[in-house]
Amino acid sequence: MRKFTRDGSLRVLAVIALACLPSLAVVNNAAAERISNKVAVFSGIDKITGRITSFDVYIDETVQFGALQVTPKVCYSRDETEAQKIDSFVEVDEITLDRKVRRIFTGWMFADSPGLNAVEHPIYDVWLTGCKQQSEVVAPSQTN
Repeated sequence: MRKFTRDGSLRVLAVIALACLPSLAVVNNAAAERISNKVAVFSGIDKITGRITSFDVYIDETVQFGALQVTPKVCYSRDETEAQKIDSFVEVDEITLDRKVRRIFTGWMFADSPGLNAVEHPIYDVWLTGCKQQSEVVAPSQTN
């Protein structure tokens, strides 16, 4: 019969702790590399015409796509050396036929899983495709 001593148990715990340290460092490093961007990039489809459109939206600005108004609140990406995990917190409103605004989506969209939280509407679908620091579209504050 084998007896476990306190010293032997401590050695086993120390080996397990040392083995787990590299994975903890990777998790902390990934969280530290989160980059806040000024522009969210979306794609949308008009199901009637079948036309897919890509459009840039500055953070806290609203762009109308068909009957939908898309407003990103934040858009995060990762450093170029890391696997890209692009996500954005988005609000989407619908303009109804009687000119009322109705919120149809509030939440996170993920570029690597477009079907997870894409906006599905009877006529339009909208999904996040990326984030970037600059856009060819003139920033709203620069239009004055």
